[in-house]
Amino acid sequence: MNACDIHGRDLKMLEQAPFAVVPLGSFEYHGPHSPLGTDIVLADGFANVIDPILGGALFPTVPYTACPGKTNKYKGTISIRPSIIQEYLIDITIGIIEQGIKKILLLNAHDGNMGVSRTVAEYVTGKHPDASFLLVNWWQMVAIEAAEEIGFEGTKGRGHGGPYEMSAVKAFRPDLVHVRVGDEEFKEVPQLSSYPYILVEGTPKAWDGYTGLIQQISSKKGKKIVEQASANMNELIKKWLE
Repeated sequence: MNACDIHGRDLKMLEQAPFAVVPLGSFEYHGPHSPLGTDIVLADGFANVIDPILGGALFPTVPYTACPGKTNKYKGTISIRPSIIQEYLIDITIGIIEQGIKKILLLNAHDGNMGVSRTVAEYVTGKHPDASFLLVNWWQMVAIEAAEEIGFEGTKGRGHGGPYEMSAVKAFRPDLVHVRVGDEEFKEVPQLSSYPYILVEGTPKAWDGYTGLIQQISSKKGKKIVEQASANMNELIKKWLE
């Protein structure tokens, strides 16, 4: 159900919802071929493929958030200070809990939201021990090793504004992604280690506000990505609710 459509006399419907969905986007430069609302499209898109049988209450997507320095320097990006979005998201989630919903899915479409989501979830569950948060980054719902199966050649496709992300956007909104023959492409930079790590740079290598072999963007690949991601996401939510 869409929380925005519930009438004041029907508030019990919210109280009875087994969980709430708060999609998290951003308004950020994703390259010349991509819309500024890329992460909003993805947050909305994946929120709307959550199985309605699960009974979630869908709240409005958060459109503005903190953006990293590497995209802040590009016009088009509107960034909120990290401290502000943290307080904002705390108020949103506590407000939902006060409606009677104790389980909250933060459905994220923006890399920069990962840290703040975890911080907010830890803080709010400290105040409300009966609350439960599930943090889902949509792009992690498909294994990196599935790149070849999806149809990528010589690349895993991952990266800001790259073929993986923008193919997914194309699956939801094929009219919004426009790659031209002369658009610059960037080969993947070799990993520093096979172990998990986080590297933060103001100006990464193989980068101009986006990255990747963008000529490989396609609706066909995007449909495969969305299909796999939504199936795995719905299975995860189902187990969480159980």
